[in-house]
Amino acid sequence: MKTYGIIGYPLTHSFSQQYFAEKIAGEGIEDAAFHVFPLTSIEEFPVLLNEHPALKGLAVTIPYKEKVLKYISNLSEEVRQIGAANCIRVRGDELKAFNTDIIGFERSFLKKIQPEHKKALILGTGGASKAVQYVLKKMGIAFLVVSRNAAVDLISYADVTETIISDHNIIINSTPLGMSPAEDTCPDIPYHLLTADHYLYDLVYAPAKTLFLQKGEERGATIENGFEMLLIQAEENWRIWNEG
Repeated sequence: MKTYGIIGYPLTHSFSQQYFAEKIAGEGIEDAAFHVFPLTSIEEFPVLLNEHPALKGLAVTIPYKEKVLKYISNLSEEVRQIGAANCIRVRGDELKAFNTDIIGFERSFLKKIQPEHKKALILGTGGASKAVQYVLKKMGIAFLVVSRNAAVDLISYADVTETIISDHNIIINSTPLGMSPAEDTCPDIPYHLLTADHYLYDLVYAPAKTLFLQKGEERGATIENGFEMLLIQAEENWRIWNEG
């Protein structure tokens, strides 16, 4: 039986499991199954591969989009550039890593962007943030990355001033803040400075309207969540897992 799955931790709420289970059943795909593999440590990854020789593909989510790469030598060009993967094609001992967050984010993000949206703040520095940075560079959109602590090429949340909010009217949340069940959390930015000229995009998909997006909407900002991005990358994962 062809086996597919997702690795991450804790994976208490897995969109992928429901999505691919319904896809396999709905499309009448025979001899296929999708499983959730919560790994408490990435060091468990080789054991997982050994225990599931029928694996054809894996989705990768928090916190392993970067850590998993130490086990994979064959990387797509995008993964080589950004150092993060969310999709692994498995052919026996041969693994190849891809990043379909890139295409998912790009297609979804473009729907609501306007000519006046020229500079962005990216909240967060993990694997998802790297995919967002890749897309913005491709689009020629200048950006600042915001982290809990300032560092080279990073500013801290405390550094987000009125001028920065005014100059950067795209704000993208690539952190898990606000994700169910922690729906009362959001990135610590000065929301009272947002305007109708701002575009807030949240990679979180559940709830559909996070506190981050609610606060933007209250100020008249354009908002979009990560659900369509998730659908696009899921279908791209499936294509990659089953090609060749």
